[in-house]
Amino acid sequence: MKTPVFDALKNLMEENSVSFHMPGHKNRNTLIEWGKYIPYIDTTETEGMDYLLEPRGIIQESQELAAKVFGSKATYYAVNGSTGSVYIAMATITKPGDKVLIQRNCHKSVYNGLILNRLNPVYVYPNYNEKYNVLTGLYPEDIDKALSEDKEIKAVVITYPNYYGVCSDLKRIAEIVHKHNRILMVDEAHGPHMTFSDKLPMPALQAGADIVIHSTHKTLPSFTQTSMIHVGSDRIDLNKLRDRYQLYTTTSPSYLFTASNEIATAYMDGEGRKRLTWSLAKIDEVIKRLNAIDRVNVFTGDPEDPTIYDKDNTKILISIDGIKGTKIKSILRTKYNIRLEMSDYYHALILTSVMNEDLDYEKLLSAIEDLAKTSPYEEINKVSIKMPNPKIVIKPADAYYGKKVQLELKNAIGKVSATPIIPYPPGIPLIVPGEEITKEIYEHIMFLLENGMEIVGLMGYNKDHTVVIE
Repeated sequence: MKTPVFDALKNLMEENSVSFHMPGHKNRNTLIEWGKYIPYIDTTETEGMDYLLEPRGIIQESQELAAKVFGSKATYYAVNGSTGSVYIAMATITKPGDKVLIQRNCHKSVYNGLILNRLNPVYVYPNYNEKYNVLTGLYPEDIDKALSEDKEIKAVVITYPNYYGVCSDLKRIAEIVHKHNRILMVDEAHGPHMTFSDKLPMPALQAGADIVIHSTHKTLPSFTQTSMIHVGSDRIDLNKLRDRYQLYTTTSPSYLFTASNEIATAYMDGEGRKRLTWSLAKIDEVIKRLNAIDRVNVFTGDPEDPTIYDKDNTKILISIDGIKGTKIKSILRTKYNIRLEMSDYYHALILTSVMNEDLDYEKLLSAIEDLAKTSPYEEINKVSIKMPNPKIVIKPADAYYGKKVQLELKNAIGKVSATPIIPYPPGIPLIVPGEEITKEIYEHIMFLLENGMEIVGLMGYNKDHTVVIE
């Protein structure tokens, strides 16, 4: 047979594009020389190699060393991505039927976790910063209010930092959650690097989170699909965690991924700290130079927005006057051979890591300057990207497993969605199973499609169809 996937990967390698997207190793084998070992270390649980699901030897030792680095009570290497880690963590801190307070702009995996564990969500919404057209942080008072009003809520799940690097006041949130004797789970998928510099926002474990998920592949030099689960307090039942870990983890765990978690951590705990210091200084310089380019704006926060407690500027969020964010990303890829992480209607996201080199940044600056000078100005209509607040009709699991029918999206208004509808990236659902599809949501979905955004959850090639409860 032909090998279209492998052929495309070889073409990508030969393209030699500049990477400002995941994974954090940036497709380089320079600072960490693991590439030459790959064919030889793809093994399984042979004699002397330990077993990830029940480690008693080298893997147990490695996880204990990682726990010391990250400051956790226990650390578990995960090989099913942070999606699998979220499932494990949510199953650990709840039982079926529990209520959970969810930050509405959490990742798709959290919503899948609601279905898998048959949980009932209560939502807390992020602030919408109209000045910059960005979803920012949470008001801690909203969490306090929700927990005060609903004593049945068992746990709180939030994202920190968000995709744009915005950090809420997590330490204050942890104090509130623990005042109410609840458990705080933090999806810190985009923040494992924050452990390694005091110039970055406070890591979730240090802020008081009970259980934390890290995507090591996002901002550390680790393979795609690598993740870690960190336990931050005695509120987490370790026996239950290990049990749920075995439930959701493949029985053929990859040693490549296991070793990659270890190598990335070891690197960051040594040479990586110095490299991160250099990176942060370079990023500061890059932001200043970008802001000096006519039409270019970098979002680094808003002193008038109290929900932005801190900002991780390794995620450089740019806008260019008169150019849509989706177009910025597309042109940088096709004309300048630079791949960005994501874009929305207004912005494009430059995702950096310690593996980006000086030349990467110089190419980026040159390309953006040329783009801003040569691209015609387009009138961009002011459109709110504030998250909709749909009505919950039935719980997500009942909708997901209920009797369904496929409809054209325009005919689904007023119906109950049986599938999540998700702009991807960033993977944050507009609507989840069990919620009513309103005219507002329909119009917003069509707006995103018309502006080149990819929507996951619409039916295959019928991009104007969805699935609802019959």
